[in-house]
Amino acid sequence: MTESLVRILDGNTFVVSDRRGDIEASATDPSGLFAWDTRFLSRWVLTVDGQRLTALSTDDLNYFEARFFLVPGTGTVYVNATLTVIRQRAVGDGFRESITLLNHEQKPVDVTVRMDVACDFADLFEVKDALPKQGDFDTRVADGTLVMAYDRDTFHRTTTISATPPGRVDERGLEFDVHIDPHDSWAVELSVTPALVHPGAPTFLRAAGAAGDSPRGRLEELDAWVASAPRLVTDSDQLAATYRRSLVDLAALRFSPAIAGTRSLPAAGLPWFMTMFGRDSIFTSLQALPFAPELAATTLRVLGDWQGSRVDDFRDEDPGRILHEMRYGELTAFQERPHSPYYGSADSTPLWLVLLDEYEQWTGDSDLVREFEPEARAALRWIDTYADLQGNGYISYRRRNEETGLENQCWKDSWDSIAYRDGRLPGFPRATCELQGYAYDAKVRAARLARKFWNDPGYADELERQAADLKARFDRDFWVEDGEYYALALDADGTQVDALSSNIGHLLWSGIVDDAKAPIIAAHLLGPSLFSGWGIRTLADNQARYNPIGYHVGTVWPFDNSFIAWGLRRYGFKAEAARVADGILDAAAFFEGRLPEAFGGYERSLTKYPVQYPTACSPQAWSTGAPLLLLRTMLGLETVDNHLIVDPGVPVPLGRIELLDIPGRWGKIDAFGRGLVDVDHPR
Repeated sequence: MTESLVRILDGNTFVVSDRRGDIEASATDPSGLFAWDTRFLSRWVLTVDGQRLTALSTDDLNYFEARFFLVPGTGTVYVNATLTVIRQRAVGDGFRESITLLNHEQKPVDVTVRMDVACDFADLFEVKDALPKQGDFDTRVADGTLVMAYDRDTFHRTTTISATPPGRVDERGLEFDVHIDPHDSWAVELSVTPALVHPGAPTFLRAAGAAGDSPRGRLEELDAWVASAPRLVTDSDQLAATYRRSLVDLAALRFSPAIAGTRSLPAAGLPWFMTMFGRDSIFTSLQALPFAPELAATTLRVLGDWQGSRVDDFRDEDPGRILHEMRYGELTAFQERPHSPYYGSADSTPLWLVLLDEYEQWTGDSDLVREFEPEARAALRWIDTYADLQGNGYISYRRRNEETGLENQCWKDSWDSIAYRDGRLPGFPRATCELQGYAYDAKVRAARLARKFWNDPGYADELERQAADLKARFDRDFWVEDGEYYALALDADGTQVDALSSNIGHLLWSGIVDDAKAPIIAAHLLGPSLFSGWGIRTLADNQARYNPIGYHVGTVWPFDNSFIAWGLRRYGFKAEAARVADGILDAAAFFEGRLPEAFGGYERSLTKYPVQYPTACSPQAWSTGAPLLLLRTMLGLETVDNHLIVDPGVPVPLGRIELLDIPGRWGKIDAFGRGLVDVDHPR
């Protein structure tokens, strides 16, 4: 499968163009040069003698660099092109683009090369919602450069464009008169530099996690990043390619908020979510823990430092609550959006506690656990107080910001994702099932931390008592008798929202499922209504709202499947976990190793390849992390004290897997597995 858009990124700076390298952004089109939630370039169109160019091929050189091979005009089988145009683009502080023209004629040619330029300085939310601008624009030519600016009160942004060698510059772009001798070439380098302008000097936008500004420096840093991860040796070339793609994309998505200094955590995904997300960063850090544990450390620190400290209805903030999303654009600056930061997620807080414990178990970093004891206790208080909206001991959610807050504050956060099996939507508050699983797991894990590191055995006993009580009540209140599965949620009246969904797999991961009922849950997950052959659907195909290309109501999410597979292994379902892993990794082959945010939930027998979801983020952090967690799951990697347990359950088609130099509290250890688990997917 090939994408119609070309995406290159560095930190939270990214460029989205068509396959010619051109940018022609409409009101709701996520094309352009973006940094810190602002579009700094909305038009970037190359012509030769007034003709648009035709793409011959596009090379994805690296995550921050692409090359476009082009010819003028449309080209036909009857007319050979006599001029080649090569564009090479690298993202850094903005981007640099070299344009080279090759003359294949036996005579000289004279052409006019022009780059048409424009900038709308749209906030990312304005792009998503097609909102108008409220500030003032200014474009000027100064010293051979084109400077485009936007001002609204104290909010200032500029984009500066220059060329070497210089050409003619006007307010709409740059133009060059080019003479090329026979079989010779001509080249120019264009530089696009965005800036935040404060009183005084402009602040340029360095958002990358890479060392150095040059492509060579970033390549060296990337090579070092990949080399620092465990080395995979496998009979499956496709698995090897997917693994490397995951490591490279994870490197690309690293984001360094100012509060993190030089350390980085995963941004959520391109194009809409190149910023810090609580839930996404936590899930990705969990997936990547055996491969890049430093991401988890930074995620824990940054989210802990930004933990809620007051009651703020505009931001859905409470004391102890872990943030959902941080933004830096115009609408956030003027409090037209609450993302400074916004706290509207009900799962980030218990998941932060889960990551805190899992990180310590894997790395042995007890200092961080002791350092963040106050934040951990505050998070536990939030679960027991602010999150218990109905006083029934369950986490539930209802937004307090009615204008721009999220209706659904679980991971399935689209408007129609939580529904009864007949398609009706419940009222608020809503208590989704996986939130209770996360709360259970958080309390069990926090009890271990309290007993071992916080010197508070009484608190540990109380947390274990609360967890046991929650597990018993959950089994009673959420179990759907006539379907034999756990309800998607409880509504405001405590009535079961009785849809069958993939959320029950998260319950296995959290450990809240009664052992006697686990085989029934596993059978549902791998049954025909949920399992497509490529993966487990977000909603079963016999539910009223099922749609195989509905965002959370029938698509397959690789991240979702990776945690479900981990949950299946927790309860001993080795073969079932292997089937899930095999299906998702098979799908990765059709996306050139880069799993998208989601893909269609169509039955595998209907298609020879997974059907693309039209607006999926790619790369996306927790989809990038999915193959990593599936590797952990297939090899059965778990920690016990200072030891790494290896219990392989590898699908037969993958053959032998060796994961070498796995880092952890044990130093570095190798793990081996051979494909012995039969899977029955059609191939």
